[in-house]
Amino acid sequence: MKKFFSKLAGGFQKFSSALKTVTDKIPKPKFFAKLMESEKIQKFSRWCNEYSLIEHIPLSLIMCFVMEWLSRHSFVEACGFVANHTGAYLYNSYLIFVCYSLCYLITRRTFVRMIVSAVFVALGITNCIILLNRVTPFGFTDLYMIGDLFTMQNTNYFSSQQAALAVGAVLIYSGLMVRLFIKGKKLKPRFPYPVYLAFIIACFISVPFTTSALQAKGILSTYFGNLAQGYLDYGYLYGFSTSIFSRGMKEPLQYSEESIQSIVNETNQGESQIADQDKPNVIVVLLESFFDIDECDFIETEKDPIPFFHYLEENYSTGHLTVPVVGAGTCNSEFEVLTGMSCQFFGPGEYPQKTILKKTDCESFASDLKKIGYGSHVVHNNGGNFYSRANAFSMMGFDTFQSKEMLDITEYTPMGSWPTDDILIDSTVQAMDSTEEPDFVYTITVEAHGDYPTEPVEGDETDYPIVCKDKTEEQSNMWQYYVNRIHNVDEFMQAYIEALDARGEDTLVIMFGDHLPTMGLTESDVATENLFKTKYITWNNFDMPKEDADLTSYQLVAEYLNRLGIHEGTMTNYHQAKMAEGVKAGSHEYMKDLKALQYDLLYGKRYAYGGKDLYPASDLVMGVADVKIDRTFYFNGKLHIYGENFTKWSKVFVNGEKVSTDYQSGQHITVKASAVKNGDVITVCQMGSNNTVFRESNSFTVIDPNYVPEEDEEAEDDTASEE
Repeated sequence: MKKFFSKLAGGFQKFSSALKTVTDKIPKPKFFAKLMESEKIQKFSRWCNEYSLIEHIPLSLIMCFVMEWLSRHSFVEACGFVANHTGAYLYNSYLIFVCYSLCYLITRRTFVRMIVSAVFVALGITNCIILLNRVTPFGFTDLYMIGDLFTMQNTNYFSSQQAALAVGAVLIYSGLMVRLFIKGKKLKPRFPYPVYLAFIIACFISVPFTTSALQAKGILSTYFGNLAQGYLDYGYLYGFSTSIFSRGMKEPLQYSEESIQSIVNETNQGESQIADQDKPNVIVVLLESFFDIDECDFIETEKDPIPFFHYLEENYSTGHLTVPVVGAGTCNSEFEVLTGMSCQFFGPGEYPQKTILKKTDCESFASDLKKIGYGSHVVHNNGGNFYSRANAFSMMGFDTFQSKEMLDITEYTPMGSWPTDDILIDSTVQAMDSTEEPDFVYTITVEAHGDYPTEPVEGDETDYPIVCKDKTEEQSNMWQYYVNRIHNVDEFMQAYIEALDARGEDTLVIMFGDHLPTMGLTESDVATENLFKTKYITWNNFDMPKEDADLTSYQLVAEYLNRLGIHEGTMTNYHQAKMAEGVKAGSHEYMKDLKALQYDLLYGKRYAYGGKDLYPASDLVMGVADVKIDRTFYFNGKLHIYGENFTKWSKVFVNGEKVSTDYQSGQHITVKASAVKNGDVITVCQMGSNNTVFRESNSFTVIDPNYVPEEDEEAEDDTASEE
């Protein structure tokens, strides 16, 4: 082990020597240099290195306090954590102390100590920034979202300025660490290396035992019903650690074939009681960040900005919906609504669509309804790969997915951050018209998504002004922008339902808010006094009785399928049975068997299916309309390509190689003439992030009688110049 770290240190030193010339040129302030060379500083440094074990105790306590300060955006609240959750504070400090023990691996202890400190500071700053933009704190599973993050430019989640700042900070700190490694003194060990190694191992081995003991005493918790509150109660570092080591689901006690079959048999609701000719279309619409501001205590309006929403609420079944997230984490509300499963059983902050659904298929209401002849579609005006949706919807058994790459999007919000939702109306109708059977459609909106500007936005005038009591001007501007957006969403809802009604087919629509918006709402601000409650509304054109009910997101679809007389699927039957018995969602009686079923279907031996895979992943088709090339011609230095269903994400491939493409309209795109020669074969592909080809057009051979090869043009130019 010692040889390994010696070789590692030697390799790093060789690498760093290549940068020595650069780092030597970094200007060093005279005051700082003089301060570092003073006898007092040198004496203190020697003491710290000689008695580093003692030093690590206050350093760990201070570092933990700083991380909590950053997480809470408040020095006073960080002090409150120390005073009110002293055991959790000391435990989090101990985790940092254990990490500082790594400095005994090599003789450059200050270097290792600075690296470890940088990691903790970076975690604290990252969490601090993220909590300015959303309610849920930074967790390990957010690292799965890095690829998605870079597709969300000009939003709260990511900007080029933030990226440049982060990269600059990393480069500067890396340069300083290289210099420290080169210039730093090697310390002579006071004890044999095996003693240090044994101490490090003992520190790390003690962590799980200490954790279990504190969990048993109730000082720490193994589950956060409210992720943000869990981080506040038990400390950021503990919360982040649980997001690393507590992912997925653990096997429930007494898990067996007999126990699962017993649950399945006891909750079986029998055959569906609906005739083929009576099967309505079932449309589920996720309303991004939608919040009924009538339930916000500090907002006053002159007139109702969402009148159609309130019309539906008054005339059709509605209620509050308990969702698993606040301010962010749309895909977890989505996962619960589509599968009937609960995110409570996964690790804190986990996104199942980014973890377990990467490797296993999953029964969903789409696959359940396919068993009785339904087609299933998803329509969404954002990227197909975001939240790994293309993969997840395949795992859930959907037939088609029209993401933004398939849509000819031209209209955006005044901030330019998100497409408006009106594009989803024709896209949904198009998906439904592509089949002869009844349809299950899941539509995802984005128009009300943050960020929300602190200054008025030019061109965003409104007829629905609001007054925010006891709020700053910046906060009022944010809420005004948000209200303007949900007013547009309200108009979208009305046009959407009118378009569905015009098709002349029986249709049930269920619309729900996935989470409250990210603008500092507290429980005292909302009428429900619960930040995890949104609203859902419904509409139908076949006289379904109005029966209001408060539900959870994992119960929502099962409840309305029950009202239709549809009893297909394991989770559908389970929820319908429990609700019929009057068992309260979230109770031990409700969740115990739900957890067992969920584990069996996702991680276990699928005893509920008799050990078979009854709901395999589908061959998901991106889009429902063919991309076609009809004709091409050369003009003004470009090849003009005309056809059908082009979008801003259409890219031309010439003989299999992608070339730079300019979008002109849904029927017209261009490439440089020099990129294509007569006789070349071109295709147009709809491209998702990470160079994913979602859909490909017909192959088209370019033949233009007026084509002049580029080299011939150059030859003519040369002749002309000689003459």
